[in-house]
Amino acid sequence: MSPTFRHIRYDLPAPGVARITLARGEARNAQNARLLYELNDAFDVAARDDAVRCIVLCADGPHFSAGHDLRDSFVAELDRREPVGTWCGYHAAGAEGVMSQENELFLGLSERWRNLPKPTVAAVQGKAISGGLMLVWPCDLIVAAEDAQFVDITVEMGIPGTEFFHHPWELPARIAKEMLFASRSLDAQEAHRYGMVNHVVPAADLMRRTLQLAGRIAARPSLALRLAKESVNAAEDAGGRTSAMATAFAHHQLGHSHYRQLHGTMIDPDFLARFAGAATRPREETP
Repeated sequence: MSPTFRHIRYDLPAPGVARITLARGEARNAQNARLLYELNDAFDVAARDDAVRCIVLCADGPHFSAGHDLRDSFVAELDRREPVGTWCGYHAAGAEGVMSQENELFLGLSERWRNLPKPTVAAVQGKAISGGLMLVWPCDLIVAAEDAQFVDITVEMGIPGTEFFHHPWELPARIAKEMLFASRSLDAQEAHRYGMVNHVVPAADLMRRTLQLAGRIAARPSLALRLAKESVNAAEDAGGRTSAMATAFAHHQLGHSHYRQLHGTMIDPDFLARFAGAATRPREETP
């Protein structure tokens, strides 16, 4: 039986192609825990369907995703779910509980999607901000609308990057550093020039062009697709990606611990103060 979704839609728009749509457009597709678990469930549905050879990830509304929704009780949803990974102990004291939550829900899910045995294509419009990058970057290919922008404001928040720290594998090192140090936004053409994006298309043509690409992929033999994907991913991992990601995740947790010890908050309180009480900016990252 297929799961019931509230925050996403799942359909089969073309032979061999599954499409997963983030359907929380009224909240700029900010990610609460239910959305993330529903997205994971939908990826599982596509992965288990032998007729599906390519998966498209897209989003409703003007923006792909504004990142994590800080209004959400992430741990409450975690308590209602069976763990996808091996990390539990979400209510443990100190850094242990927070690290367990984020390893399961953020790093764990993004890494799991990156290693799905079928090609994935992200169709991105508007802004993909911080946590939004953790949905885009696990995908194998990216088609961007001309209005797409990619930005990470986590250093501004006092944290050294997102939990899924893929910046050095998406961009040249100095561009990745500027993106982090200065919250630099990359537009679609810049992202294409640096190799982070495969194609830039008019916004009105985004879905047609993405499905066209997905259809070409879906026409290839399924085993060859799986082996090609695994081979490229293995090359990245052999170059040190896995150990570097583990270091970055540990540094991310140190940032959280630092602000909890100093201020009792997970992130820089000055950042929180700039958005406090603004009903139009209830989320971690605001376009």
